[in-house]
Amino acid sequence: MSSTPKNKDSEPKFLDNTLRPSKWDEYIGQRGVKNNLRILLDAAGGRKQPPEHLLFYGPPGLGKTTLAHLIAQETRSQMKVTSGPAIEKIGDLASLLTNLSPGDILFIDEIHRLSKVIEEVLYPAMENGSLDIIIGKGPSARTIQLELPPFTLIAATTRIALLSSPLRSRFSGGVFRLEFYSEEEIQQILKRSAGLLKTNINADALAEIAQRSRYTPRTANYLLKRCRDFGQVNKKRELTKEIVEEALSLLEIDARGLTSSDRKILESIIMKFNGGPVGVNTLSAATSEESATIEEVYEPYLLQIGMLERTPRGRMATKAAYEHLGLPPPQDPQERLL
Repeated sequence: MSSTPKNKDSEPKFLDNTLRPSKWDEYIGQRGVKNNLRILLDAAGGRKQPPEHLLFYGPPGLGKTTLAHLIAQETRSQMKVTSGPAIEKIGDLASLLTNLSPGDILFIDEIHRLSKVIEEVLYPAMENGSLDIIIGKGPSARTIQLELPPFTLIAATTRIALLSSPLRSRFSGGVFRLEFYSEEEIQQILKRSAGLLKTNINADALAEIAQRSRYTPRTANYLLKRCRDFGQVNKKRELTKEIVEEALSLLEIDARGLTSSDRKILESIIMKFNGGPVGVNTLSAATSEESATIEEVYEPYLLQIGMLERTPRGRMATKAAYEHLGLPPPQDPQERLL
């Protein structure tokens, strides 16, 4: 029997936009969260029950969705994925819940964006495994209670403060905060990702990317891909520290991982408002950035590295911000608070 030669175009190609770990042991970092989840999953498996409901929160890009996928794999469960904004009506939620099979996982991303009306329907589903649906209006309205199969709700949010207290309390399996990663953990993630991307990169280059990754795996993988593209276009066989520095300078990402938008925020506080304090709405107008974007995207990292300070009167640039931007710091920063 003659074999048909393989067509190169027909061979499966690796989709490099999916660097998500596929095994529990491949998930690097968040050791405390992983240890607690391991106990919860093993205990639930021993009772032959689905795990209790779980809530993950923290800044974007730290692995909340990845953890949900790994839990589904560990428990050999089917996972249905949706998001808070996608559930607009009670019927949307009812459709999701009634189509679950026993042991399924329902993952809701950005759960803080659920409306209060839908939250009220979700309470009995999480607590009692039942769904209360009101049919009709006025005096003729009646309630139908549907029994739901045992399931696990896993939710993720970047703004846990916007979740109501009754909803948070119903995550009986636990509420877990994901922390920023260390540079050593980011380097491990980058090394694994470089292998999957078939990218030749030396240790110094890995360390350089990790230093600029904002302690976030998603950002680290993004920077690695852009450095890979730069090396490929310039026909470099190996990514070195010098090549990485050149690639990231094109992206306007400096040695501390600050983008041009980060620097614009700090420069506005220093140059336009004498270092602060300045309110977030005023800062938003001065930088042409939405206040929510400043609070959710830029501030967490600037606070983490000590270049921004929140005070009751507004945001202030710290001495570290002045030094990073090459500007002379004020004689006494505390005088601005008086």
